[in-house]
Amino acid sequence: MKAQKQKKSLAETLVEIGLLSNEQVKEAQNQERESGQPFRRIIVQKGYVSEEDLISFMAAHMGLPRIELRNYIIDAKVIGLITEELARKHHIIPILKIGNSLTCAMFDPLNIFAIDELRNRTGFDIEPAVATEQEIKEALNQYYSVKGSIDEIVKTIDKERVGLKKGEEFDLKKLQEVSGEPPVVRLVNLTIMQAVKEGASDIHIEPEEDTVRIRYRIDGILYDRSPIPKYLQSAIISRIKILSELNIAEHRASQDGRFQIKIESRQIDIRVSVVATIFGENVVLRLLDRSSSILSLSQLGFSKEILGKYEKLILRPFGIILVTGPTGSGKTTTLYASLNLINSSQKNIITIEDPVEYHLDGIRQIQVEPKAGTTFATGLRSILRQDPDVIMVGEIRDRETAEIAIQASLTGHLVFSTLHTNDASSAVSRLIDMGVEPFLVSSALIGVLAQRLVRAICKECKEEYIPSEELMNDIGYKDNGQGAGIKFFKGKGCPKCSQSGYRGRIGIFELMPVDDALRSHITAKAPREEIKKQAEAMGIVSLKADGLRKAKDGITTVEEVLRLTQEE
Repeated sequence: MKAQKQKKSLAETLVEIGLLSNEQVKEAQNQERESGQPFRRIIVQKGYVSEEDLISFMAAHMGLPRIELRNYIIDAKVIGLITEELARKHHIIPILKIGNSLTCAMFDPLNIFAIDELRNRTGFDIEPAVATEQEIKEALNQYYSVKGSIDEIVKTIDKERVGLKKGEEFDLKKLQEVSGEPPVVRLVNLTIMQAVKEGASDIHIEPEEDTVRIRYRIDGILYDRSPIPKYLQSAIISRIKILSELNIAEHRASQDGRFQIKIESRQIDIRVSVVATIFGENVVLRLLDRSSSILSLSQLGFSKEILGKYEKLILRPFGIILVTGPTGSGKTTTLYASLNLINSSQKNIITIEDPVEYHLDGIRQIQVEPKAGTTFATGLRSILRQDPDVIMVGEIRDRETAEIAIQASLTGHLVFSTLHTNDASSAVSRLIDMGVEPFLVSSALIGVLAQRLVRAICKECKEEYIPSEELMNDIGYKDNGQGAGIKFFKGKGCPKCSQSGYRGRIGIFELMPVDDALRSHITAKAPREEIKKQAEAMGIVSLKADGLRKAKDGITTVEEVLRLTQEE
């Protein structure tokens, strides 16, 4: 009776909002009694209402979450909580487990008999969500038909069915067919899921002569994973292209795209780059976890000394602050943490970025779109007409952007940006080399922060050791007794860190505030070496020195610091 009442309530409500007529309801209910099919399926099959309209209604009016299964990657452990027989019987797919609660996407989320059976069979509280019948059907075939590791999935794939013969890689219809095969979809999904679980920032899919190499970048280092047979190359790359809305028939020109997926409760943005090589198209996927929170400055690895000085700089009302370092050194993370610290309802903060990596509450963020005419320079000009107090420019790449940013800082704005230089003092030379007048640089620049990300020692296998004499010489302790009794730490390797001895990364920093003495050197167009000597005379802590302090504190290793500061 309860189930019938709920269905009647659904029918009445659909009539009230104008999606169904009374006659249509009566006809559908008669067919429901005769055929035993769910009321919802009948009204969709008869064309009384589209499934998307029905789903939107149920999500909005009945408090049921709308799940787009094509944008989800579901953990195999979650799939294993419900048997294939039970999932197909009730046309459901489990998607997320939190505590004792299991969220299931359902074709008929008002079916209390199905929910009761799922609860009794699994022991979990069932949280229903709504998805289309086709999405659930595809997910059932994808997750229950193909199981196991990447190697196991590869073994299930029919080479004759999925492998492409010479010339077929240009056949659009064939590419679409093979890229949609459930084992191929599962293989791509599992590759991405495994990378996310391991904390990878990038996935490299690299075609070679006889195989396809898979590598994950974890904590800045590339690690090999199970390779994929060469005959799956076109199918895998086509699948990624379809997800990214790229041209799957184009194999010679470089392409860039992006797509979003959900893994459990995490929203992952994936930027895709495809480049043609002699053995086929090379694909790199950059993974950005939207659900991760922005770290505070204190969590990034700043020492108390450097943090105190940096916070004073970013609280200044105007001037330009530059963060420098190579790609992947955490510059954007530091800028986001800086903006979060100074963000308030009394300030108008606007950014221009390429890309916008994370959304910041209360801050207006602009995405660079060259095709639409929005570059760093044009975007910055537009921002200046928006009455900003603080501006962040994702990167200064040319003279035009540099000059606009500097002029903005000289007219009462606090400006943040990044540069690709090895240390703090090199930032001055880079701006001048771009064509910016030295007096403008000296007037506008209030500080430069150089940084690197070093791998942190795994806490699970951390051990103490006495460094060798050679290592002590490398870090500046000669045979004069300075290094006597000093002990360092390292990770011996364990399953938690994949035997690497490292887990996670932390920043090392070099902060160069610009004082009057430095301004004199900059205005005089002094060479980089003189600016660096003046900065050292001011007592700045170099990247290497900050890293060695962290090595002595057992946070990282000496070898890791030397690897990333060898230019020092």
